[in-house]
Amino acid sequence: MASPRTVTIVALSVALGLFFVFMGTIKLTPRLSKDAYNEMKRAYKSYVRALPLLKKMGINSILLRKSIGALEVACGIVMTLVPGRPKDVANFFLLLLVLAVLFFHQLVGDPLKRYAHALVFGILLTCRLLIARKPEDRSSEKKALPESAEEQPSLYEKAPQGKVKVS
Repeated sequence: MASPRTVTIVALSVALGLFFVFMGTIKLTPRLSKDAYNEMKRAYKSYVRALPLLKKMGINSILLRKSIGALEVACGIVMTLVPGRPKDVANFFLLLLVLAVLFFHQLVGDPLKRYAHALVFGILLTCRLLIARKPEDRSSEKKALPESAEEQPSLYEKAPQGKVKVS
């Protein structure tokens, strides 16, 4: 049976991956929801207007929206389907992306209800990354410890016996 840690990592990976595939697709195409697509277009125009450095670098709202959407879809697919370390890399990129989106929302002065989902998914990405990177408990080593403890003398047995002179 899988450990609770493994179940948690898999559940978070699949749920987060599907969410980011969905959100990235909304940024790329109006097929899923024309209203949400138009709202994304409007939002990214305000982000580029609020950050003139992007315009100086030649990044317009369309390029920004499509590149973030494509990165979300790619990382979402990796989080959902690819096993191993690539999930952690995708998780890290998505976390950076969420931080950038939170920065954009703060920059344009959006109310909390407009970016609360980004906060929640940022926290979930952080939790998933921390759980995945935490070393697994070695329960077999803990069970073996009492046997080896009987073979080795304790600290009290090793300590010299006698009086300690305190001055």
